[in-house]
Amino acid sequence: MLSVELHSHSSLSYDGRDPIEYLLEQAVAVGLDALAVTDHDEIDASLEAAELAGDYGLVGIPGMEVTCAAGHVLALGVEELIPAGLSYDETLDRIHDAGGIAVVPHPFQKSRHGVAPHISSAQLASADAIEIYNSRLLTGIANQRAERFAKRRNLPMTAGSDAHIAEMVGQAVTEVGTDTRSADAILSAVAEGRTSVVGNKTPWRISFRQAAGGATRRLKHALTDLF
Repeated sequence: MLSVELHSHSSLSYDGRDPIEYLLEQAVAVGLDALAVTDHDEIDASLEAAELAGDYGLVGIPGMEVTCAAGHVLALGVEELIPAGLSYDETLDRIHDAGGIAVVPHPFQKSRHGVAPHISSAQLASADAIEIYNSRLLTGIANQRAERFAKRRNLPMTAGSDAHIAEMVGQAVTEVGTDTRSADAILSAVAEGRTSVVGNKTPWRISFRQAAGGATRRLKHALTDLF
């Protein structure tokens, strides 16, 4: 089994704080085997992290969090930018055409761009995997709904810290059933459902810090674009 972080953000995300080196260092510190940096609608930092991961003794998984018309989709294993704003179905097609797998994060959290309110159950079930544990939870109800949905349809399941600051990398981990230390082997195992999830809730003080920092960074980005 390999311990894998499949959902994290660097400073390239509009609401992320830390450079990739901090995320990689934290992944090592908490005993992970692999890390995917999944910035919002950006891929350059993830590609760099995947290149550097070996220097830290980690497997680097390239990817991104795509904002499709229905909400967020994780594109894992892609090495090219998947455009934002496409339909959910076309986004999945683009991810597959790029050689990746599509994992739907926090599908039932509408306030965080979950896709479920905007697509059919059949469409949601067409993803390669469902993130059933996102550590940035309030009550846990949305995670429970995601788990019930995935289990009813026998879909592969993942966890993700959704870390926007380095300290939260490893809060929610996907244990992947392979001993082969490569991105392809890990993602193949995920798509085949050879996973289990281990998750801890992000502490309130950290959630507040992430949210406040993200709001500040979004404002700075907006002002920069304006002027």
